[in-house]
Amino acid sequence: MLIGHGYLGAAVAPVFREAGWDVMPFSLSGGEGSLACDVADRAAVDHLPVADFIIHCAASGRGGAEAYQRVYVDGCRNLTEKFPGVPFLFTSSTSVYSQTDGSVVTEESPTEPDRETGRLLLEAERITLDAGGIVARLAGIYGPGRSVILRKFLSGEAVIEEDGRRYLNQIHRDDAARAILHLATSGVQKAVFNVSDSMPLTQIECYRRLSEIFDLPMPPSGPRDLDRKRGWTHKRVSNAKLQACGWQPIFPCFIDAATAIAPTL
Repeated sequence: MLIGHGYLGAAVAPVFREAGWDVMPFSLSGGEGSLACDVADRAAVDHLPVADFIIHCAASGRGGAEAYQRVYVDGCRNLTEKFPGVPFLFTSSTSVYSQTDGSVVTEESPTEPDRETGRLLLEAERITLDAGGIVARLAGIYGPGRSVILRKFLSGEAVIEEDGRRYLNQIHRDDAARAILHLATSGVQKAVFNVSDSMPLTQIECYRRLSEIFDLPMPPSGPRDLDRKRGWTHKRVSNAKLQACGWQPIFPCFIDAATAIAPTL
C-alpha cells in the first residue's frame, strides 16, 4: 500500500512494480492512478484493504503545522494502529537536523528542529519506530521537472547567501525511490536512515559548477534566507548507513543530473 502519489510517490510506484510488487496507491483526492483516502481520518483508514507493506510518502501540500499534524502524525498513528504488525515505512525529512556549524550529521546526531513542523515530523517518526517501522529521512528532493536550485539559477533569481558556505543536501527523486525499495526489501525494522546523495555541496561551490556547465554568470551575494520553510541550517547529511546496507545513488552529486534536468524545468 502506497500512501501518497505525488512527485515522489508517482516514482516509487513503478520502481516497486518493476521489482514484482503489487502496488495500490492512495492520495488525498484520488485520481491519476490512485484511490482517494484521507489518512488523517481514522474512519477512512478503517476502510483501507489489508496490505503486506505500507509506505507513507504523502506530502503536506505546502501546508504548515496543522497540515503536518494531520498528514504525518495523525496519518502515521491511524495507519500503524489499524495495521499492527504490518511493515511500515515513513518518509521523513533531514530538516529534523538543525545543525548550523557545517558538521556531518548521521542518524545518531541530535535532532532539535527549531520549527514546529520539524517537531511534528519527529513525533511521526516516534510513532513509526514504536510500531517497529522504518524512518527514511530524505534530503531535498529534485529531479525531472523539479529543482528550485537549478530553476532559480537559470532564471537569474538565485542569491548566494552571505559567503555561500551553507551546505545543500539533495537527493534525486529516482534515487530516493530506489532507496525506499531497498529498505522495504532489506528486512530491517525499527531503524532510521538518511536518504541523501554522497556529495553535499556548499552553495557557492554548487553555483560555480552550474556557472561553468551553463556558461552563465555567478549569482549575486545577499543575506541568508531566514524565512526558509524548514529553517536555516548548515550541515552535511551522511548517507553512510544506507550505503552500508548496499544502496548506491545513481546520481552521487546534484551536479551529475543538472544538464538532464535543465530542459524539463
